[in-house]
Amino acid sequence: MLSGMLIFGLLAGCGSNVRLDPPTIPTPLIVKVPASIGLRMPAEFQHFVHDEEIIGREQWSIDFGSSNAALFTQLFGFMFERVTLVSATDDPKDLAIDALIEPSIEAFEFSVPNQSKTESFAVWIRYRIKVYDQHGDEVANWPVSAYGKSQTSSLSGTQALQRAAILAIRDAAALMIMKLDEATGIGQLAAARARANTAVVSEEEPPSDSE
Repeated sequence: MLSGMLIFGLLAGCGSNVRLDPPTIPTPLIVKVPASIGLRMPAEFQHFVHDEEIIGREQWSIDFGSSNAALFTQLFGFMFERVTLVSATDDPKDLAIDALIEPSIEAFEFSVPNQSKTESFAVWIRYRIKVYDQHGDEVANWPVSAYGKSQTSSLSGTQALQRAAILAIRDAAALMIMKLDEATGIGQLAAARARANTAVVSEEEPPSDSE
């Protein structure tokens, strides 16, 4: 009886560590938005780790590593003509950009088979995409919800959870490819800045000799 309790106690203290490798996405067949973007990724976004105990039985640690930073850098490189990585101390007014994008993770949840009574691991992620104009004023605040699911039939538990998380990240990427410009108006910011620059140049041009 004592040995059984000891085994149960050891099992209850077991933990699983999941580290995500940086995911990649195929080059999307889209026309790039003609905009110059600054991408600012907070440290907690670039190195996001989620720790959770499942029903008092097992401790899970899910380490995104550089997955978010790698994916968002690649994704926005596909979507915009120019992407510049900026730091927290950079002032948008000092940068030659049309807009500044700052992503964050607002919520992360996952389920394991003994919760869902299935053979699946599932992951839900809610990203928050904030967009600032060239003056540093917030112009958009867009939540992006994503979902990934993976079966355990041919994978270990940690592998299945890892795959579910990667699928959720890719789900978010697909949504941003389709909806980001519409939801945030970045293309309109770029167009307005281009018109303003054209107007300034026109005002500075000297009159021709024929006038």
